[in-house]
Amino acid sequence: MKYVIVHAGGMADQPRQELGGLTPLQASSTPHLDRLAQSGELGRLVIPADGLLYGSGLSSTAILGYDPKKYYQGPGPLEAASLGVSVTEHDVAYRCTMVTVRPEGGKTGGEIKKLGAHVILDDATAGLIDTEEARELIEAINEQLGSETIQFYPGAGHRHLMVWVNGKSRAVCVDPKTVLGRSIADALPTGDGADILRKLMDAAHLILRDHPVNDDRVAAGKKPANCVWLWGEGRAVMWPSLPEKYRIKGAVVATSDVQRGAGICAGLDAVDPDRLAAGDLRAKAAMALAECAKKDFVYVHAGLTDEVVHSSDPNAKVRGIEAFDRDLVGPMMDGLAKQGPYRYLVICDHGDASQGPAFYVFGEGGSKGSAPAGRRFTESDAQAAETPARDATKFVNKLFANG
Repeated sequence: MKYVIVHAGGMADQPRQELGGLTPLQASSTPHLDRLAQSGELGRLVIPADGLLYGSGLSSTAILGYDPKKYYQGPGPLEAASLGVSVTEHDVAYRCTMVTVRPEGGKTGGEIKKLGAHVILDDATAGLIDTEEARELIEAINEQLGSETIQFYPGAGHRHLMVWVNGKSRAVCVDPKTVLGRSIADALPTGDGADILRKLMDAAHLILRDHPVNDDRVAAGKKPANCVWLWGEGRAVMWPSLPEKYRIKGAVVATSDVQRGAGICAGLDAVDPDRLAAGDLRAKAAMALAECAKKDFVYVHAGLTDEVVHSSDPNAKVRGIEAFDRDLVGPMMDGLAKQGPYRYLVICDHGDASQGPAFYVFGEGGSKGSAPAGRRFTESDAQAAETPARDATKFVNKLFANG
């Protein structure tokens, strides 16, 4: 028996006026997902996260069977695991996101002497800066600000990492997406250790403000990456091995560092993201099938691209969902059928557990099911299903039961 979890990150949504009151999933043509909804168990998934700061990686932690209240410390440590950065239980790992700030009432790229009042967060992705440009900027910051206790590490796109060795973990930091378009004054780090974080952000701004990479970006009409935003902090926590618990061999297939890191923390082998051709869903499906041929279990994460997530056009999300169904779900299910018996769990969430519940479809290859006619893989169909909401942390027991 083969076991597969496919995680559709960020594809669940609210009804959109531009789509006639439909969610992007409802407005999409998804014959492969709908076929699974017809033959499998469809329902809602509860992510137990009371009292936790929501963030990327929380859903993955729960989906893989780990109680977030015990094992999820924030996306920072998961990103560190993916990047191969050693973090001890005494260190604090932060997501170091490149963003664009501007003076209140001023234009992007205008002079800012100090981060705080009258500074607006203009773009939470620094204009979707590419990895090579960002790497040069992060290396410049580390060269000038790095020390025995503070180190900056390049990641991908606008997402990077900072590690504070023997650092303080009680500062309160916020996701930059929640600050977009407004003053950063009340969103800068607060609490124990916040003074150090603020000084680092101020110093990094001065380095970035006059860096040639940003001069070139402004000249090309792009937004400068003129600030780093520190958040998603957490200490490393040792996770018990999922393969040892269920006596299986497993792999994680993901281009997102956070989800890849969750798989690594769970004890799964991680496919090199360079082999996945970022954004190429067919390549991801082929790699997942290749891993299934060699192992018992594969966790596949396939979120929408940054361009789609940050687009104001819901039709872009529709196109992304249709590509996910056509290029990943279809080939994977067809390929699994050729490898023998298999059990699948497809999970769809909002990308942030605070934005709404996740839902799922679970079943075995070749099962017929007895779903109501016309049932689809959508938020409303999952809500209407008679299946009780399931605790995400306990679903792996059901997935591997009697395996």
